[in-house]
Amino acid sequence: MPPTYAHTLDDGHEHPGFIRRWLFSTNHKDIGTLYLFASGSIGLVAVILSVIIRVELMTPGDHLFQGNHQLYNVVVTVHGLLMMFFVVIPALFGGFGNYFVPLLIGAPDMAFPRLNNLSFWLFVAGAALLIGSIFVGEGAGTGWTLYPPLSAAIGHPGAAVDMAIFAIHLSGASSIVGSINMITTIFNMRAPGMTLHKMPLFVWAELVTAFQLLLALPVLAGAITMLLTDRNFGTAFFDPSGGGDPLLFLNLFWFFGHPEVYIMIVPGFGIISQVISTFSKRPIFGYLGMVYALIAIGTIGFVVWAHHMFTTGISADARAYFVAASMVIAVPTGIKVFSWIATMWEGSIEFKTPMLFATGFVFLFTIGGVTGVVLANAGVDVALHNTYYVVAHFHYVMSLGAAFAIFAGFYYWIGKMSGRQYDETFGKIQFWTFFVGVNLAFFPMHFLGLAGMPRRISDYPDAFAGWNMVSSIGAFIAFASTLFFVFIVFHTLFAGRKAAGNPWGEGATTLEWSLPSPPPFHTYEELPRVK
Repeated sequence: MPPTYAHTLDDGHEHPGFIRRWLFSTNHKDIGTLYLFASGSIGLVAVILSVIIRVELMTPGDHLFQGNHQLYNVVVTVHGLLMMFFVVIPALFGGFGNYFVPLLIGAPDMAFPRLNNLSFWLFVAGAALLIGSIFVGEGAGTGWTLYPPLSAAIGHPGAAVDMAIFAIHLSGASSIVGSINMITTIFNMRAPGMTLHKMPLFVWAELVTAFQLLLALPVLAGAITMLLTDRNFGTAFFDPSGGGDPLLFLNLFWFFGHPEVYIMIVPGFGIISQVISTFSKRPIFGYLGMVYALIAIGTIGFVVWAHHMFTTGISADARAYFVAASMVIAVPTGIKVFSWIATMWEGSIEFKTPMLFATGFVFLFTIGGVTGVVLANAGVDVALHNTYYVVAHFHYVMSLGAAFAIFAGFYYWIGKMSGRQYDETFGKIQFWTFFVGVNLAFFPMHFLGLAGMPRRISDYPDAFAGWNMVSSIGAFIAFASTLFFVFIVFHTLFAGRKAAGNPWGEGATTLEWSLPSPPPFHTYEELPRVK
C-alpha cells in the first residue's frame, strides 16, 4: 500500500497514513478533531464577514459597499448562516461531542462510526455551498431567516438562495445523522454501572441537544423545501397570489428556530458545568436539578416559537400564551445559573483560563437571558422588534455565550486532545482582550436599539454615530483577540509543553482524564469485537 494510506512503525503495528486517517476516519477522536478544525476555519471566515459589517457601520454614510445594500445584506446573511449552522453546532455538538461523549461514558467509539464520517463530510459540503453562494449572481441577501417573499423568486431570482437552501439541507442531514448516532451511543454503549443519573452533565447536554436536533430539523427541512418548490416549480405555499401565506413560513421556521437557540447553547452548558466543577474542586451543586433543568429547557424550547412573531398580527390570546411560556423557560435557565454560582460559592476556586471563560459565560449569558425576558413581553417587543436591541440580545447569548463555551472547552481539553498544554499567560491575555472586545462591540447595541436603529440597514442618521463607533472599535479588539487565539492554537500544537496525565489535578476525576491520549491510530473496524 502507498505510504499515504498506511505504513508500519517500529512497534510492528500498521498505522493508517494521512489520507486514510483523516479523510476516511471512523475514529471518534479523529472525527471530533476534524469537526473542531473545520468549524474553527469556517468561524474565521464568519468573523471576518462580521468585521466587514462593523467597518461599514463605523461611521454614517456609504463606505466599503458604496451604496450596494444588497451586497451588505449578503454579507450579513452569510455571516449569520455560517455562525448558526456551520460554526457553533459543529464545534460544540460535532467536535467536543464526538470526542468526549464516548470517553465520558466508557464507550469504545460512537455506535455508527461510518455514519459519523458521513456526517462530517455532509457538513463540509454544506459550508462550501453556502460560501460559494456569495459569488453566484447577486448573492443571497435575505437575512439568515430566509423570509419570503424576499427569499422567493420575485425577491431573489438568481441561484444564490437555492444554493443557500441546499447548504442548509446538507447541514441538517449532517446534524440528524449525528443526532441518531449520539442518542444510540449514549443509550446503548455506556460502561457497566454508568446509569443515566451518573452520567456527566456534558453527556446529558449532548443527549438533550441530539433530541432537539432530531425533532426540530425536519420542520426546517420541510419549510425550506416548500420555499425551494415555490421558487422553482410553480407551487404557492408562501405566495398569497396563489392562495399561500408567508406567515406559514414564519411558523415553520421559528418552530425550528427557537429550539435552535437552545441547540447552540445547551452543549455549552455541559462544558461550563465540567469546567466549573473542576476548578471549584467540588462536584456540581444540585446535579439532579441541573439534569432536569436541561430536559425542561429542551422541552419548553419547542413551545415558545411565536415570541419571534409578536408583530405579525397574532391574536391577543396567542400573544398572552407565548409571553407566559417565554417567561417560564427562564426558570430552568435560572436554576442552572444559580447551581453554577452555588458550586463556586462553596468551592476552592482556581482561575485558570478555562475557568475565566466559564465565569465570563455565566455573566454574559445572564445578561443575554435578562434582555430575552425584556423582548418576551409582547408590548415591548413591538417597539424593539428588528432593532439593534434584538441583535445585542442574541449576540450576548450566541457569540458571547456559545463562543465563550467553545473557548472554555478548548483550553480545558486541549491537553487531553493533543498531549500539549497551552501557555497560561497567553490564554489569560486572550480571555481579557476578547472579553473587553465583545462587550464593547455588543453592549452599545442595546442603546442603539432603544433609540430605534433598525438592523440589516447599511447606513444610519448621524444621531447613531457615537455608539456605532464604540461598537466597531470593540469588534476590532475582539477580532485581534481571535487572531491571537489562532496563534495560541498553533503555538500549543507545535511548541506547547508536554501535558501531564491530568493537567488539572484532583479536581478532574471524570473518565475522560483516565483514558489514553492522544488518539489511538486504529479505526473502529480494527478493534477486537465483543462476543
